[in-house]
Amino acid sequence: MKLLVTGGAGFIGSAVVRLAVARGHHVVNVDKLTYAACLDNLAPVADSPLYAFEQADICDRAAMDRILADHRPDAIMHLAAESHVDRSIDGPGAFIATNITGTYTLLEAARAYWTAAGRPAAFRFHHISTDEVYGTLGAEGLFTEETAYAPNSPYSASKAASDHLVRAWHETYGLPVVLSNCSNNYGPYHFPEKLIPVVILNALAGRPIPVYGQGENVRDWLYVEDHAEALLLVCQKGAVGRSYNIGGNNERRNIDLVRMICALLDERRPAGAPHDRLISFVTDRPGHDLRYAIDAARIRDELGWEPSVTVEEGLARTVDWYLAHEDWWRALQERDGVGQRLGKVG
Repeated sequence: MKLLVTGGAGFIGSAVVRLAVARGHHVVNVDKLTYAACLDNLAPVADSPLYAFEQADICDRAAMDRILADHRPDAIMHLAAESHVDRSIDGPGAFIATNITGTYTLLEAARAYWTAAGRPAAFRFHHISTDEVYGTLGAEGLFTEETAYAPNSPYSASKAASDHLVRAWHETYGLPVVLSNCSNNYGPYHFPEKLIPVVILNALAGRPIPVYGQGENVRDWLYVEDHAEALLLVCQKGAVGRSYNIGGNNERRNIDLVRMICALLDERRPAGAPHDRLISFVTDRPGHDLRYAIDAARIRDELGWEPSVTVEEGLARTVDWYLAHEDWWRALQERDGVGQRLGKVG
């Protein structure tokens, strides 16, 4: 199978590319190489004859047409997106451009390619999205595929819009699509501005570990390699027009997650005092959703997928990976905005 993966130099995209190549698929990675992209994420597959890279912007229709014509993929896995909520608060325009206009442009290129090929039934356009489109939960309940959309940040609103576009292109034009909405990912190659890498790297440097509010926000944590397995499964076996929620079955309050990481570092890099002394509660970000939790029964019952990595196992692997890959994360810390407090209003 030949896959075209957009955003394949990003965190989740690169995990998909590495796994797909390992499984023997041909993969074309299309990435604009924005600040959050890193070709070093693809080092394990860079020299494989199964891997090809195209630097291009998904908003560039001519480039998308050319790449599809040149490589003739069997499926498109669309992961390219601006994804950092705090950055979306400071600069929503980039999120509207990439997540909405970019998805529209890619859909139109895919529709033209599919139509010219005779509308093959086996073709798939797999749109990868987030559980943040559903808004926030209270203390009880789970997001299902039927949960009404209620996004609360510019990021989640832009992803909600892209989900609706994909559904509309299926209903209106017959484009064979599948969709998936995931919970919070973590693991190796996670860009240093996200919560778990921030905790690890600030703790190692002896800097304050910022925690929004009182750390009461709850997230369902999904190990990125588990997610990559689920995405390949949805792309290959998901029902056309169907959406699948992908979760880790690992709900944790942010403050508990941070303390777990600190305890792992206490074991691996003792600092003379517990790392959790560095925890610093900071002003919450605007529109911060209280709780996300995924009901992943559909993908379990229909496709046989369940997460295999507990949050305890996954955090230990992640901490060990960052300790062993200092050259990787130090280079990324120099990029624009990394290490700064973003997403404040007023």
